Amino acid sequence: MEKEENNKQNENQKFEVNQDGKNEDITSNYNEKVKNEAEEKAPEEKTPEEKILELEDKLARTFAEMENQRRRFEREKEEAFDYGGYSFAKEALNLIDNLDRSKDILKNDEKLKDTEALKKTLDHFDIIYKDLISIFNKNNIKPIESIGKKLDPNLHQAMMEIEDDEKEPGTIIQEIQKGFMIKDRLLRPSLVGVAKKTEEKEEKSAKNENDLKDK
Repeated sequence: MEKEENNKQNENQKFEVNQDGKNEDITSNYNEKVKNEAEEKAPEEKTPEEKILELEDKLARTFAEMENQRRRFEREKEEAFDYGGYSFAKEALNLIDNLDRSKDILKNDEKLKDTEALKKTLDHFDIIYKDLISIFNKNNIKPIESIGKKLDPNLHQAMMEIEDDEKEPGTIIQEIQKGFMIKDRLLRPSLVGVAKKTEEKEEKSAKNENDLKDK
C-alpha cells in the first residue's frame, strides 16, 4: 500500500499547475529545453565543399610562408657573402692609417729630411700602401674620392673650414683621413677640410649687397 502511494506521489510531482490552472509536464518541458540549448550550441556541420576550400586556404598560406622564409634566407645569405667581411675590413683600415701616420712622422723628422734613407723608406711605404689598396679593390673595398669634390654628408665628414677664395665654398680641399666603401655600403666616411671665403671677402660681399639694396 505504501509503495502504491509513493508511485502516485512521484507521478504527481511530474506535473505542476501553470498560470492558467492547467497541469503541465515538468519533465517533458525540461527535456525539451535542454535539447533546444544543445542544438543552439552545436556548430553547423560544414559541407564537403566548404571543408575543401578551408584546406586549400590553409595550404596556400603554408606555401606563402615557406616562400617568404626561402626569400629571407636567400637575402641573408647574399648579405653574408657580400658584407660578411665588413668588420674585418673596417679593422684592416687601421693599417693604412698607421702607414700614413708613419710617413708624416718620418717626413717631419729634422734628422732624416733630404736623406737617401728617408727617400727609400717612403718608397717602401708607398709600395705597401699600393698593395693594400689593390687587395682592398679585389674585395670590393674602394677609397672615396674627396679632393676637389663638393661635400657630400653621405660620404664625407667636415672637420674644419679653410679660407680659400679660389675654391667654391663647400669644396673639399684637404683630406684628413681617407674614407672607404664596401660595394654600395659605407665602410667609413672621409674626414675632410672644406673651403670657405675669407672674412674680408664675406664682409665686402655683404656690404655690396646692402649698398645695392639702398640704391
